[in-house]
Amino acid sequence: MDIIKGFPATSDNSSQLNIISIIKHAARNFGRQEIVSRKHDGTLFRYTYSNAYERMQRLANSLNSLGVNIGDRIGVFAWNTYRYYEMYFGIPGSGAVMVLMNPRFSSQELSFVVNHAGVKLIFVDEDMLPVVEAIAPMCETVQGCVVLTDKKLDDAKAGLEPIYSYEECLSESAPVCAWPTMDETSASSACYTTGTTGKPKGVYYSHRDVYLQAMMYALNAMISVKDCVFQIVPMFHVLGWGTPYAATVAGAKLVFTGRYSLEDMNEIINMLVQEKVTLSSGVPSVLRALLNSLLKMDPRPDLSGVRFLCGGSEPPLSMMKNYWDATKAEIVHTYGSTEAQAIVTLNLSKPWLNKELSEEQRWELKKKQGYVVVGLDVKIVDSNGKELPHNGESVGEILLRGPWVLGRYHDAPGSESQFTKDGYFRTGDVGAIDSEGYLKLSDRLKDLIKSGGEWISSVDMENEIVNHPAVLEGAVVGISHAKWEERPLALVVLRDEFKTKVDKSEILGHLSQKFAKWQLPDEVLFVDAIPKTSVGKIDKKVIRSEHKDLYASK
Repeated sequence: MDIIKGFPATSDNSSQLNIISIIKHAARNFGRQEIVSRKHDGTLFRYTYSNAYERMQRLANSLNSLGVNIGDRIGVFAWNTYRYYEMYFGIPGSGAVMVLMNPRFSSQELSFVVNHAGVKLIFVDEDMLPVVEAIAPMCETVQGCVVLTDKKLDDAKAGLEPIYSYEECLSESAPVCAWPTMDETSASSACYTTGTTGKPKGVYYSHRDVYLQAMMYALNAMISVKDCVFQIVPMFHVLGWGTPYAATVAGAKLVFTGRYSLEDMNEIINMLVQEKVTLSSGVPSVLRALLNSLLKMDPRPDLSGVRFLCGGSEPPLSMMKNYWDATKAEIVHTYGSTEAQAIVTLNLSKPWLNKELSEEQRWELKKKQGYVVVGLDVKIVDSNGKELPHNGESVGEILLRGPWVLGRYHDAPGSESQFTKDGYFRTGDVGAIDSEGYLKLSDRLKDLIKSGGEWISSVDMENEIVNHPAVLEGAVVGISHAKWEERPLALVVLRDEFKTKVDKSEILGHLSQKFAKWQLPDEVLFVDAIPKTSVGKIDKKVIRSEHKDLYASK
């Protein structure tokens, strides 16, 4: 990409876009705004932006005392708590790099990430100590461990020495920090991909990336000081989609879930209602579990004005309608990736479309991923790299470019083909963009099903399966077939009350209303659970592997 230098401006270009300026702004202007965090014992911890900022300064000072230098990488294993929030600012603010560790990775993946990143120190929640202990013998660069706990460390074991108490480190450090002025292009944090195609790959976000993405997110999601933002997305996943930073930019009230289970969402619902949450986010599996719990409640909470951003995969239309009909909460479809720092599109309504479209058409529009946010360039290209028109019909691979979109993976030889010569990142997603700018994904390139030379969208078929009232979850993958190259296989989880009442013919009959006969799955398997990745997405790699020989004799 050619950059043309114009007439010189008179701006002070020495001012850097640093993460620490976000929390300085919040502490200065919204110092009394509340932050609420659920602790391990279920009680709620409350403090303010002002309190949090002092603790962040103590954290940065303690890092210096522990021998952490500019550019050192610090691994974090933690649930969504106020301490993790403090590390979001204290670690990068000190000049170190916060490496987000996904506790749901395997031991081999975790040790690979630690060694690949060159992690010097690990911060870990007390109930994640067994995870760290399991990988400790494989960690080549770690020089110590800091435990996030209110307890004494007498019985704590991490397999890594020395071991420190987070609270003691803070209490022994000065409450005021002389923050370094970091070059804005320096790495602030890192997130490793889930490794569905080989070893995890490192995406290192700069201070500038995070600052600009937070400003964009706050603007496009219309977050303000009047909002209460509930952090349900794991904070180890793509910086919690950037939500903690965006909420801080706006000075919104922040609520952290702590550890929770999809099997028991009552505590999450209690916090949602009690704290008067107005904005949250999650993948469809989490929001579905939340909805199922809400539907069982009598009386049912009124969530009017609550917005749930839903990403990771397309939310079924039935789920979006159920949220609205049952609770008056709105699902806002979004799309992104680790490489593009989570938020690429938001499906927000436009006043002229509200006037022009019927109610049914407006619901169909909500199925789309949304329009691309300010600051990003997007284009769709065919298999030869030719750019396609934005007419809603031309389908191709989605390419992205922008200030917080990945330019390269960290130390990942062989990954160069994912970037074009003019600076675009090849997402691997296939879709179309309409004349209003709304993106509609067809599928991941690797998840499209090619049958007899024709393509079938697994995503569209999954969502139609889930629209059946008896279905709780559904997944569709392509399985090798001697004659047709691939044929669809559907996995279905039925709701408890329908488990003996629905069979294969019922599901195929339902699908036949939207899909041609040749597109229908050859088999429908009823299962108790569908494999998921560490961030709650359907793990199609596992499904394909488990059922790879299903059509071998056909």
